Amino acid sequence: MTTLPEQVETAVQVRYFAGARAAAGVPEETVRLAGPATVSDVIAAVLELHGDGLSKVLPACSFLLDGVAVRDRLAEVPAEATLDVLPPFAGG
Repeated sequence: MTTLPEQVETAVQVRYFAGARAAAGVPEETVRLAGPATVSDVIAAVLELHGDGLSKVLPACSFLLDGVAVRDRLAEVPAEATLDVLPPFAGG
C-alpha cells in the first residue's frame, strides 16, 4: 500500500492598518498557502486577492511577523503566524 505525503499548508493571519486596510477592503483575513511560505509568498497572495489598490500601497509598507519587524522578505513564515501590514504613518 502506498501512502501519499501529507499536504502541508501554512495559514497566516494578515492584519491591515490605515491605508492598507482601506486598499484591501478588510481589516484582517486568513491567507492559506500550500507548503512552507515566505513573507514574499504571503505578500504575493494578498496582491492576488486584492489587486491594484493594494499594489499601490504595499511598496511603501513595512511588515511585522508575530510582532517583529521583517527585514528579509524571504524569511519563512511559521504556520498560524500573524503578519501585520503597516503603511507609513504621519505624525509623531
